[in-house]
Amino acid sequence: MPLSLIARNLMTTQPDLTLYITYKNYSSWSLRAWLLMRALEIPFTEKLLEMTDDGHVPGMVGISPTAKVPCLVDHGMGGLTVWETVAIAEYLDELHPDLGVWPEHVADRATARALVAEMHGGFSALRGECPMNLRRAPAPLAVSDDVRRDVARAEAIFDSCLTSTKSQSDGLFLMGQFSAVDAFYAPLATRLVTYQLSDHPAVAAFMAALESLPAWQEWHAAAMREMAIIAADEVD
Repeated sequence: MPLSLIARNLMTTQPDLTLYITYKNYSSWSLRAWLLMRALEIPFTEKLLEMTDDGHVPGMVGISPTAKVPCLVDHGMGGLTVWETVAIAEYLDELHPDLGVWPEHVADRATARALVAEMHGGFSALRGECPMNLRRAPAPLAVSDDVRRDVARAEAIFDSCLTSTKSQSDGLFLMGQFSAVDAFYAPLATRLVTYQLSDHPAVAAFMAALESLPAWQEWHAAAMREMAIIAADEVD
């Protein structure tokens, strides 16, 4: 039986999903999967594991084949493990095709998937020089030309999406209503704010929409309460 048909049958008995993540202040990839699930009200059990100073999560050994987070385990499917963030989004769409993981219309889905793929494989300079650190007080950071190019591309994406007819008519997010693409770009937007890398109005508009989400408010509040410090992610 195709996975999509199995998933539809499972809708009557909610699968037992466990999402493994690490520190909410620092882990951008954890945020992407967690925010998507929480904002779309997909029930799951959260398992937050400690991260070492070198960025490893020892507790993931034996859970994920890459020993990285996030990792989704579906106990209702015999302990099926999904260990890449894009794959997690696609799997959630299989389980819950009516919840809006991806936009409704085919052209919008194609655009959203292209943007998610670009995020997954790109923006390496920005991610490397400007780690996500929600507790850091916003302050300028001297960055490379490569980071500036990443920032310019991010501004172009936010501007193009948020000034489109679709976004203006259907909602405040990148494709109108909240979807996976917003979860993937949320950590990037926080970097632009934390390191004061952009004053573009589209960035401010996206952050305002993000901050209106109860799911984001929950994550951010938890990040503020964390005490762990990862020295490599504390840049001045």
